[in-house]
Amino acid sequence: MKEYKMRRGEHLEDRIPDMEATVEEYFGPITGTEEFKGSDLYVIAEPDNPVFERIIVGAVEYSGKKDKLAVDFVERDPTELGPDELEAAGDAVDAKNDFLLEATARDAKSRRDSLKRSVEDDPDHDL
Repeated sequence: MKEYKMRRGEHLEDRIPDMEATVEEYFGPITGTEEFKGSDLYVIAEPDNPVFERIIVGAVEYSGKKDKLAVDFVERDPTELGPDELEAAGDAVDAKNDFLLEATARDAKSRRDSLKRSVEDDPDHDL
């Protein structure tokens, strides 16, 4: 499960006021919820794109801090995909990146840089 923070001065609920509808628009019908760090996240057991096996996504609330977006994209093994399903791989990447951009206002490069900084700032990280 990856957690994404918002840009300074921005909040997840301002960027995506209706998380449920937005998730369904990008990935397909929600089939349930799953608890993560005290917050209920949406589960899409059968995503619209065949590249995804399962998706878990939602807001994680922290007291005294801004909410973070938690996402777990479980992808199928590429060797199990047929030719038509392999063609959907580009659409899967686009859906992921577009959703994360809408939610965090950060493009893929900015998200990578942010994750690198969080690892570098982690005092438990051994080099």
